[in-house]
Amino acid sequence: MRIIVGFPPGQTGDISARLLGQWLSDRLGQPFVIENRPGASSSIATELVVNAPPDGYTLLWMVTSNYINATLKTNLPYNFIRDIEPVASTTRSTLVAVVNPSVPVKTVPELIGYAKANPGKLNMASGRHRQLDAPGW
Repeated sequence: MRIIVGFPPGQTGDISARLLGQWLSDRLGQPFVIENRPGASSSIATELVVNAPPDGYTLLWMVTSNYINATLKTNLPYNFIRDIEPVASTTRSTLVAVVNPSVPVKTVPELIGYAKANPGKLNMASGRHRQLDAPGW
């Protein structure tokens, strides 16, 4: 069995996948190999799993960025909703976008449109500790 993780070793998703892989291996008597395929906010790993033989031996360690990508990116080489089948939930995370009532938006697409139409007028904070002007953004 393979569990594909879309981030480098040592990050939260990798550690969680390794712990669960060991637990499953102990109980099922089947080795679970963790493969790290970092890049593109887990899209590289997701594409690998989508294109893997449909034999049940390749699993994707899903993380928050998987459903963010599925929601916001229109050029993915797969259809996340169609091509990935959930098997189990191991953790939960909450995503929240909060805007000041003075910002004239009610939805995420409206917020994105407003930000694009008004460059430099919005400030943001994120638990990911990245700056919007940082390389890679």
